[in-house]
Amino acid sequence: MAESTTGTVLVLGAGSAMARGIAAAFASHGHALYLAGRDLEELERIASDLRVRTGVDVDFGQFDALDTQSHAGFVQAVLAEVGALAGVVWAVGYMPAQEQALADFGEVQRIIDTNFTAAVSMLDVCSAHLEKESGGFLAVISSVAGDRGRQSNYYYGSAKGALTLYLQGLRNRLHSSGVRVLTIKPGFVDTAMTWGLPGLFLVASPEQVGRAVVRAVQRRRDVLYVPWFWRYIMLIIRHIPERVFKRLKL
Repeated sequence: MAESTTGTVLVLGAGSAMARGIAAAFASHGHALYLAGRDLEELERIASDLRVRTGVDVDFGQFDALDTQSHAGFVQAVLAEVGALAGVVWAVGYMPAQEQALADFGEVQRIIDTNFTAAVSMLDVCSAHLEKESGGFLAVISSVAGDRGRQSNYYYGSAKGALTLYLQGLRNRLHSSGVRVLTIKPGFVDTAMTWGLPGLFLVASPEQVGRAVVRAVQRRRDVLYVPWFWRYIMLIIRHIPERVFKRLKL
């Protein structure tokens, strides 16, 4: 079944820079949008901008990723408003400095709850709906950090690695239903999450990420490294022998 080229796309975590780039790219292809996030004032500003620039319908609503008990009701409320979904974008994430997590296990719990537990809860709800409709897509932001544990961010990386494995299984389960699952693995992207981090190079813009995600959905791809060369960077990193890797300062 071909992916729908129209219909509403639900963007979760819509206040982030990367989500805005993805939302703008879907809107430029004629998709209506439903933006979900915590800050209603910010969502209203983003929605107004997208309506003016693209001419598509853009609704929005408040969504708390960590309140997993609210997820099913939230999706039902969105469906009551928009009718049906062409797809869902998961762009929620949390990455504090590793030192903060080392000093406070509460930060570790928040990393895991935000990047994995909340994602699984909401994607289970959304995938059940799309499976009933026998089509649509889930485009989920994981990370290259999940490809191999590194001393500089292994709490965040392990949560994203778990999310990547979950998506592999979900894609396997949904394949026969016509629902597509895209795992997005960004490298360095110019967002608030990466602002000020040392050692960044070849940083992509959120707009570049957005265009790449829409192309990947249209081409029914399973995994997207963005920018594309991160596929090869991580291929090398994954194949470094552990006896060597453990001595590296990464």
